[in-house]
Amino acid sequence: MHVLFVHQNFPAQFGHIAAHLVEQMGWRCTFVTERDPGVDRGIEKIQYTTRGGPTRSQSFHTRSFEQCVAHAEAVHRALKARPDIRPDLIVGHCGFGSTIFLREILDAPIINYFEYFYRRKNSDLDFRADVPSDEKKNLRSRVRNAMILLDLENCDAGYTPTTYQWNCFPEAYRPRIHRIFDGVDTGVFHRVTQPNRTWKGRKIGPQTRVVTYCARGFEMMRGFDIFLEAARIIYERFEDVVFLVVGTDRICYGADREQIKGRSLRHHLFRTSRYDRSRFIFTGFIPPAQLAHVLSLGDAHIYLTVPFVLSWSMMDALACGTVVVGSKTPPVEEMITHGSNGFLVDFFDAEKIAAQVLDVLRDPAAYDEVRRSAMQFIRERYSLEAVLPDMLKLYDDVIHGHDAIADER
Repeated sequence: MHVLFVHQNFPAQFGHIAAHLVEQMGWRCTFVTERDPGVDRGIEKIQYTTRGGPTRSQSFHTRSFEQCVAHAEAVHRALKARPDIRPDLIVGHCGFGSTIFLREILDAPIINYFEYFYRRKNSDLDFRADVPSDEKKNLRSRVRNAMILLDLENCDAGYTPTTYQWNCFPEAYRPRIHRIFDGVDTGVFHRVTQPNRTWKGRKIGPQTRVVTYCARGFEMMRGFDIFLEAARIIYERFEDVVFLVVGTDRICYGADREQIKGRSLRHHLFRTSRYDRSRFIFTGFIPPAQLAHVLSLGDAHIYLTVPFVLSWSMMDALACGTVVVGSKTPPVEEMITHGSNGFLVDFFDAEKIAAQVLDVLRDPAAYDEVRRSAMQFIRERYSLEAVLPDMLKLYDDVIHGHDAIADER
């Protein structure tokens, strides 16, 4: 079998699945991406390059759609130039619109990965009442789903990682969207017995407690500002503690730029509030194997998110046996059972977040069962090995037409 994966980035959601198909099952996998071309773990990467795209002269509300179309055109051009690519199945990430034109040149069924359907109410857009509403972004949310709806109509089947994300989609489309998690690579994300205790040239003492935080971008949607407040309470009450913070100053999802002064939310908060910077080690972006060391080193991990897409980092933390203190929001509540494999706290309550973390720091051994439960939870339900049978069944059903949507286009 030959599977063509389409995603702006490589490896993204599909890299470890593609590698498994190549290495363990002898399938051929091709990846169309904006990343550099080449071969990675037996996966051929074909590079596409966008042209045009949105401009400031266009309506703010349609720019995301224009960007999606630019990606779709670029993918079409790249594959039209490669007539030797004749896949049995196309698997693409919806939202970039990358698969929408592929039926014109490829005779293969399409599975789209559906990550999120934007809603104006009871969502990421209105959860943080403490952040001023942005009318332009609120209006844009009404049309931001345009390419997603086109992909829903165009694909033969779809899937989404969690029940929360599945529930965000219109009820009429849910029957064609399967619920299959991406899969945690437990070959990488497992508890490291002797994790590295030196970061950025700083050695962390054997008795020093470690709290971890991880986000692709330090922003309010992932509660970075509340994490800092909780951290201050923690280090004021527990002297020998350090915070290992993984990520960058990117703004990936939210409207932080309109709310802050300075280069980033981190710089804004450090400038406007008093924090002991010596307590924090900012690692920047680190590869997965190093992240597993950081998470294994942590006595506790703070994960906060508004109702939105669940971060891989929280699942990675559970896989590494870290005691996760997470926000009591729908995506997190789906994964964490309070007191069993982690703890749930109010997103906005820095005091309660700190209190729960402090309990762990004062007696880490008392939480060994929580750690074991977290690792078992991932292994049994969300590891790559656990989710692959459902993923492969979806691939097989669509390829052979058992679960395909009748193509009346």
